[in-house]
Amino acid sequence: MIGTIAQNVIRFIVLVLFQVLILDHIGLGGYLNPFLYVLFILMLPFETPEWLVLLLGFVLGLTVDMFTDTLGMHTASSVLLAYLRKYILRLIAPRDGYETSFKPTFRQMGFNWFLAYAAILVFAHHFALFYIEIFRLSDFFFTFVKVVFSSVFTLVLIFITQFLFQAPRER
Repeated sequence: MIGTIAQNVIRFIVLVLFQVLILDHIGLGGYLNPFLYVLFILMLPFETPEWLVLLLGFVLGLTVDMFTDTLGMHTASSVLLAYLRKYILRLIAPRDGYETSFKPTFRQMGFNWFLAYAAILVFAHHFALFYIEIFRLSDFFFTFVKVVFSSVFTLVLIFITQFLFQAPRER
């Protein structure tokens, strides 16, 4: 239990710092804005209480907002991500349910399961974030393309991160 808490605190700090110090300065043509910090919510253990996931989503978004001066945009998007997580986990649950010793990683749950899980949640997060940012429908298609490209780029970074930092047989 203590090891899981320490691991998640370290993951929180590293992802937020990586986001605000490196990834926030990447904007290729205005279409690619990666937000790797969402990986923190995605990798929370299955047995994490729903209220705690929402609270952590709020703290995560608020922390990123404080560093980027975005006035609650990341907070709202992260809370939406945290809220939708339980529904997506129910929607794509294996037939026998989730084993408590497993974590939501592609090595433990499988590539297809993790791709569906991460893609839905990352897209929802990015959709909310970019439309809150623009706050008008006149640029709907430009913003939608930005959401799609940024979501794909974020998913690629998530898989690279998991491939590099997850043990091959983590149980």
